[in-house]
Amino acid sequence: MPSYSPTVRRRRLSLALREIRVGTGLTAVEAAKRLEWDPSKVSRMERNDWKLPNVNDIRLLLDLYEVSDQRQREALITLARESRQRGWWADYQDVFRSGLPDFEAGASAIRTYEALLMPGLLQTADYASAVWRAGQVQEEAVVQRSVAARLARQEILERDDPPSLLALIDEAAIQKLVGGEAIMAAQVRHLIEMAARPSVTIQIVPHEVGAHAAMLGPFTILDFPEDPSLVYLETATDSLWLEKPDEYQRYSLIFSHVMTSALPPEESLRRMESQVDQLNR
Repeated sequence: MPSYSPTVRRRRLSLALREIRVGTGLTAVEAAKRLEWDPSKVSRMERNDWKLPNVNDIRLLLDLYEVSDQRQREALITLARESRQRGWWADYQDVFRSGLPDFEAGASAIRTYEALLMPGLLQTADYASAVWRAGQVQEEAVVQRSVAARLARQEILERDDPPSLLALIDEAAIQKLVGGEAIMAAQVRHLIEMAARPSVTIQIVPHEVGAHAAMLGPFTILDFPEDPSLVYLETATDSLWLEKPDEYQRYSLIFSHVMTSALPPEESLRRMESQVDQLNR
């Protein structure tokens, strides 16, 4: 599956347009008025509050901002065209509540902390099925579609250029019998197999650590080659994206603190192997 992310491209386009406008000394309202647009249109574009950028609108803005460099103009027009295309996840809009798969597809590095669950990118089909069925009254077709969507997300790890994945997993997650002993044994073995990949690092946060910096809950940090990083939080009913520099720095610091409390990768591997042995007894 290609590392294509229309949302990341739209975000990059929005940031570039804002930077160019600021360089001209125009306000967003002034720019919109000169083009006889709704006064809020340019601000919405710069906030990435759009779904399908209009290529002609981009040309009009570049003309207004007197961008004459043809390479720069063509690069921005190309971004606008590419950001209008659909990623595979568009077919699963009934499953995904956010653009997480879209951003994952464009990320160069993913850092995630999980307290009670396996990270979505590392779940087996049986484990994911058990999670979806737990406490939820759903038709089997809905469960299977949700699992299929989750497995499709994981294909970014099979690319020739996969993002680096660093997962900090609380020991409680590998000990909780989600789906029963056989499913959990297979799930933990899957973690061990994935940890053998050069792009994947798994560290277990052991019980003996006690309280640590991420006690308030799981989160994911996504870093991009050319764009500002994002922090993703999810609840039972909603999802939240944080992109302010101070928010990113705060969660990066939390992640670093937890990582220093976690077992090193080699010791984490032994802890997971021990858990598989216990489950197989």
